Amino acid sequence: QVQLVESGGGSVQAGGSLRLSCAASRYTISSGCMGWFRQAPGKEREGVAVIDTGRGSTYYTDSVKGRFTISQDNPKSTLYLQMNDLKPEDTAMYYCAAANTRSVYPWFRAQAYTYWGPGTQVTVSS
Repeated sequence: QVQLVESGGGSVQAGGSLRLSCAASRYTISSGCMGWFRQAPGKEREGVAVIDTGRGSTYYTDSVKGRFTISQDNPKSTLYLQMNDLKPEDTAMYYCAAANTRSVYPWFRAQAYTYWGPGTQVTVSS
């Protein structure tokens, strides 16, 4: 059974940084499309960043471009999200997601991702 476990969340002040990790088991991260999503209280879940293995590309939602970087370490079966210059509007529960396909389009279509982690909370104070 595939398992995804996020870590690295926490509370930071605006302008600070965090690095989220997603450890995958029984899933080959180099062979699937993986991404980070987030959900703030009272809001819908939104896609943040995706690594599309099939296209060999990364994609970001506009609000995080230039601040967040998605990456993966294949030997460690771990997906990362480096978050810099954090803003209060980045406050949310962050989820790691993995698809059964190498590519997903639209990249942030949540229904295309089969596996999800339990999430890690990120809180940014002003």
